[in-house]
Formats: sequence, C-alpha cells, structure tokens
Amino acid sequence: MHAGQSKRSRSTTVFKTLLLLSTILSSIPGVAQEADGGSIPADWPILIGTEQGLYGMNRIGVIKALRQGGSVRKILRGGDYWALLGDQGIAVSRDLLHWEDRNGNLPVKTIKLYEDGEKSFITQVQEIKDLEINPDKPEVLVCAVKDRVFLSRDAGLSWESLGFPPFRTNGIKAVASAYLPPSARQAADPQLTVFLSHSTYGVYYITPGVRGAAWTELSAGLEQLETTGNPDEISDIAAVSGAGKEPDIYVSQTFRRRIYRLSWAEKRFKLLWSDSANFGAADSLDIGAETLRFLREGELLEFNRNGENAEPKLPLAAWPRPEIPELIQTIKRQGFLPLSLAVREDGLYPGSEFMSLCELWLLDEDRVPGGQSADMAGGRGRRGIYLPVNRAMDDQSLKPYLDLIEERSLDMVVIDMKDDYGRLRFTPHTPGIAEKGRVFRPVDIDGFLRTLKERGIYAAARIVVFKDPELARKEGGRYAVWDGRNNKPWTGYYDTRRKKPEAGQNPEANSPYVTEILPSDEPGYEVLRTYYDERWVDPYSEVVWEYTAALARELHERGFDEIQFDYIRFPTDGQNLADARYRWQDRGMDMESAMLSFLRHVRSRLDAPISIDIYGANGWYRTGARTGQEVELLARYVDVICPMYYPSHFEQDFLAQTPAELRPYRIYYMGTQRTHLIGRGQVIVRPYVQAFYLNVSYDRRYYNADYVRRQVEGVRDAGGPGFTFWNNSGRYDDIPYPK
Repeated sequence: MHAGQSKRSRSTTVFKTLLLLSTILSSIPGVAQEADGGSIPADWPILIGTEQGLYGMNRIGVIKALRQGGSVRKILRGGDYWALLGDQGIAVSRDLLHWEDRNGNLPVKTIKLYEDGEKSFITQVQEIKDLEINPDKPEVLVCAVKDRVFLSRDAGLSWESLGFPPFRTNGIKAVASAYLPPSARQAADPQLTVFLSHSTYGVYYITPGVRGAAWTELSAGLEQLETTGNPDEISDIAAVSGAGKEPDIYVSQTFRRRIYRLSWAEKRFKLLWSDSANFGAADSLDIGAETLRFLREGELLEFNRNGENAEPKLPLAAWPRPEIPELIQTIKRQGFLPLSLAVREDGLYPGSEFMSLCELWLLDEDRVPGGQSADMAGGRGRRGIYLPVNRAMDDQSLKPYLDLIEERSLDMVVIDMKDDYGRLRFTPHTPGIAEKGRVFRPVDIDGFLRTLKERGIYAAARIVVFKDPELARKEGGRYAVWDGRNNKPWTGYYDTRRKKPEAGQNPEANSPYVTEILPSDEPGYEVLRTYYDERWVDPYSEVVWEYTAALARELHERGFDEIQFDYIRFPTDGQNLADARYRWQDRGMDMESAMLSFLRHVRSRLDAPISIDIYGANGWYRTGARTGQEVELLARYVDVICPMYYPSHFEQDFLAQTPAELRPYRIYYMGTQRTHLIGRGQVIVRPYVQAFYLNVSYDRRYYNADYVRRQVEGVRDAGGPGFTFWNNSGRYDDIPYPK
C-alpha cells in the first residue's frame, strides 16, 4: 500500500480518538495544575509547553503541571534526559519532575525596574534563539543567542562560545550539530560540525574540534531573496543520526515554504519539497524513522524522506496530520496557550514514534493571518492618516481632512502630541510634564477628540520618545546622549570634503542645519561638517521612561484610543556614533534590554493599547541591529507594530525586478507577512504607507498615485489588518479611493 494512503487512514483514526478526548476534556470542570501534590503517573504521553510552564496530559485527558514558571518554547529528548528551552533559558530533567537549570556561562541581560523613585534589576539569560541535541551524542548540545553560538559537551553543565561569523548585524535563527566526515574523500573519523542560520546571510558551519576552525558559508542551493544576492531566511535545521553512515541534514525556509537536504560532499542544498504558494512558512522540522514532519500555517505536514518521492523534484507527496492541530485547539480550550509539544512513543496510537514540535502558533487559528486574538487593541483593521498638528487648530483647517477620511473610507487619525522637536502639542494637566518639555502651539485636544468621536474616528496620539531636543538640553544635558570625545551632548554629523569657496561666498547662508568649516590636509580644500537636525535623550534613563509614561497616561485619560511611540530606538546616523555615551546604562544592559525595560515600565503605568513605529528593515529581517528594535522581543509588550516599509528608504534596486512598477506592492505584501511571522502572530502589523515623494532614483521614475495604491494593495493581499498613510506636510492627493 502507498505510504501516504496508510498514513491518511491512520490519521483519520487518531483524529476520531482525539475528538473523543476533546469531549472528555470539555467535561472536566477544572484542570489539575499542582506540581507537587498528589500522585503523578510516570507516563505522560503528551507534554505541553506554555507561557506558564510545562504540563503533561495523561491518557484520559487530565493535565498536570510538571514545571511552572516561565514559558517553554521547545521540548527535546536526549537519551535518558529531557531538555526545555524557554524565557528562563535551558532546563534539564531525567524524570519530568525535578528540573535543573543549565545556563552556566551563557550571556545574561538586565532589565531595569523603576518604582517610587527607586530602581532595581532583574537579571535573566539572554533570549536563546534555538537549542538542539546532537542526534548521535545526546550529551552534546548547541544553542545560540542573537549574535553568538554556544556548544556544550556535558548536557549543558558547561558551555563554550563558538563565536559568530563576521556579519554586520545580529540575527541568528536556528542551530544544529552533527558528526560529519571531514571531506568527501575521507569518510572515516567524523568530526563534530555545528551549523547556524542567519536572518540575512544564510547558513554557516564550523568544526570546533579542528585547530583554527572558522565559520564557513554553506548557502549554495538555497533560494535567495530576490535582488539581494542573499539566501532567504532559514527557519530550522535538523540532523538525523548517521547510524554508521553520513547523517542527513535538513533545513526549511521561514518565508517561502521550501525544504532542502544537504549534500555534504558537494556542500550544497538540494530542494526536497515546496508548494505553489508565493509566500508562507515552513518551520519546526521533526525527523522520524522514515518521515520528515514540519509546520506551515494551519497544518502539520509530513512526507517519506527515504522513499523514491524524496528526490529533488516537485511536487513531493505530502499529507496533513489533522490530529495535532485538533489537539492544539483542545488544549487551548482548557485555558492554555500551547507554544511547544512533545508526543512520546505510543502517545497517540500504538506504534507511534516520538515527536517534538515548536512554533505551535502556526497551528493556532487565531494567530495566523486573519486571526482575531490580537484584536484586544481595537486597532485591527484601522485605515488612517497622519495628521500634522497645524492642520487641527480649528474647524476650517481640519474640515478637508475629515472630508478626506469620509471620502476614502478611512477611520483613524494619528497626530503628534509630542513632536520630533520634543515639543508638547497640548496643554498638560499632570504636574511635572511641562517641566520636562515645552508647550508649543497646543491644540485643543478635548474639542479635537470630541469632533473625531462624533464621526467614529479612532484617535492615536503619537509620542516621539528618544529623539527629544527639548529634554536633551534640560538640566545641563543630564538626560542627553553624551559625546564622550567632546564632553557635551552628542549630535550626529557627517563630513564632506570640498574646494574652498571664493572670497565673499557663503554657501551655508541658507542651510537649515548647523555646520562647521574645518581645515583640510589638502591645500585649497576644506571640510564641511554638517550636523543632523537631531538631539537624543538616553534610552537607558528611567526618568525619561517615567516622563513618557506620564504623558501617555494623561493622553489616554483625556480620550485618545491608542498611544503610538515613535523613535523608540537608539540614534543611527553620524560618523561619530562611536563617540556616543549612555551614562544611564546600568551593568548588563544592552540596546534590547533598554527597549524592553522602557516598554515594561510604560505597560506598568498605562492601561491602553500601545503601538510602536519601527524601521522597515527591522520588520523584514530578524534583527534589531543598531536600533534595539527586535520584533521578536518587542511583540510581547505592544499591541500594534507599525513598520515603515517606505520603498524610497530601501536600496533602490531592492525588489525592483521586472516589472519594476510593482516594487511598492512587493515590499508591502512580503514585508507585512514577514513582520507577522517574526512576531509569531502576537501583534497587529499595521504598516505606514509612503504617501510622499522623495528625491531618490526609484521615486523620480515611478512615484505617482499608483505607487501609493500598490502599497495599499500589498498590505491588503497580505491579510494585513490596516495601514496609515504618512505625509509629513499633510498632502494626501495621491491616496486611493476605495474599490
């Protein structure tokens, strides 16, 4: 009988069994969760990793806590022990009851807390991106944080750093290890080989037991992200035991549903499986005796990896396993949000083999595109405009925008309440707020919000956070990012070498930027130093956090539906970035922990939907390089993420393949889905749409109303729940009418 037919028949039987299990579970009035009370059976055929810890489900559907505290994102078995990966790092147990942390010398991060004028700290393991057990030697573990890989040869009792390839950005997604022959001609003496995947630069490997070993690229055969020359992100790497022969290595791609097998002799990946979708996830590779299992949105698929169908040709026979998605929904109905799952031998039916799955959000019908679980913010589906404050000063200036909103079927306004210059655009009532900022031409927000609410328009208050010239100059620059070289508040600049102007000429007379003229080593030339029109406050400052939280709280209390934070990042521009000093940075803190500490603080002060604006590239790639805007981490603290995928801001040939006119559509269609996947469906992705012309090569050729319309269509076709048009001057002649 064909293997696929046999599996389908078996799956149908199991599916019916689990429906019965669902009936049993729904009749249980409560779920047993005591970890140390009562008798815990030795056999827990189903293990469930959740946000609250590890739980076991027995054969009659009773769920008990096996380890509480912290999330469990991955459940692995290595020989006679179990390993968990979660937000508390790595833990190991031999009986599923007694757990030991195995974080050793792994890097840590510090979260700063600020309460009643006092600060305290939480120290925890850095976000571990992946953990894998070696298939031949279970005592060998490999894990990775954002920018380093670690190897343990004693089941996590100690760890050694294997460093990182010479990338310009962080962004590790997956790791694995296997024992492989040193070369195609030398099959004896296999060597431990460690693999990593990077969000931008593909797959690399290293042989840590070899003297002078270095990370070597291994991306041949992987499908590239169009026009970039880089492989599209690898979501997972899985190795099977060699059992005396060369082991198989499999990889999957995050954003394009591809699965490959590595030919180690050729140092090349060969395509095994794909589907016809132009976008979609393939993740959580799990290797069985004869099969390879993986997740895509809404389904667990598997195929025979050893049969004749496992040749690199399409289509490859694959079939869904409906019992696992059904089990996920059953568990969810009991009040648990499953993150990972392990099914032990005979756990679902006689003869079944061990299965370990993670990234279970892909099977959650509420968190895949179009789901509704993120609707707690009320911001889902909103379509709006950024409204310059000077257009909201009176009914006459506001009316054209109210008409525009009605004509174009929009329902949201984003307006500055603290602008790019640190100015407060309303009159605050909360004591102390005005002392940190400066009230400048305030709008009557009470009347303004009343007008919006009468028309059913959703209102978001934009607060520019860490770019703040007003606060940066207060109290002698106490809160400013500091220039360590010149001992003054830091400002980014760039230098331009030029010929000296003729006597009496002053080319900078009308420049809006502060400039300096510096001598040049070359006669007849000088250096023009141009300062960016930016002043920054220290993102590590708890006083800045409290000021921002007080602003946000008052604005919500006075009627804004949503608080939107912009410039929630570190400065990125200037030849002198290396001179920037952060005097409020406490030991153990980095850019990501600064952002997390800030958001955690604001969340503790504010009971309102929160949105944040991020660079488009930080929504495209799994990295917060230079900014601290790491979507994987930020998505846990906010309700809406607003990536600025402006085509003008990417490299001008990025996704500009023929027909080049479709570039705005491609960027927004793919970008919206990529951010959703990176954020694991925890957050609404509501992009900003470029409704302005910028004097760059692509815009000079293509910018028009179709350019704007194609961005909107990209968001719509990606299942994106809303968008906001951005034009700094308030000119919206190019935005499309609804169809």
